[in-house]
Amino acid sequence: MFSFVTIFRAIAFLEGVSYILLLFIATPIKYFLNDPQYVKLLGMPHGILFIGYIIMAFMLKKESHWNTKQFAEIVIASIIPFGTFYIDKKYLKSLKNG
Repeated sequence: MFSFVTIFRAIAFLEGVSYILLLFIATPIKYFLNDPQYVKLLGMPHGILFIGYIIMAFMLKKESHWNTKQFAEIVIASIIPFGTFYIDKKYLKSLKNG
């Protein structure tokens, strides 16, 4: 069975990848090639993953013993490119997967 930590790590990874694709591939295609289809294609999955990331962060806050500063860093990382990868390395890998 998967733990909340494992699910959160997967969501964090997918949210990070979708954000990078949206920012660095889909958005330039939209504005430079006048083709918004990739933003439309990636926008909804990214939005769902973003919401899932935030919800899972709240669910794991108490269990993981994150203080206010750590929790703020984890949440803010979701809006910074490559931020979720940093959070995975700094906080999530060390959490107990059980």
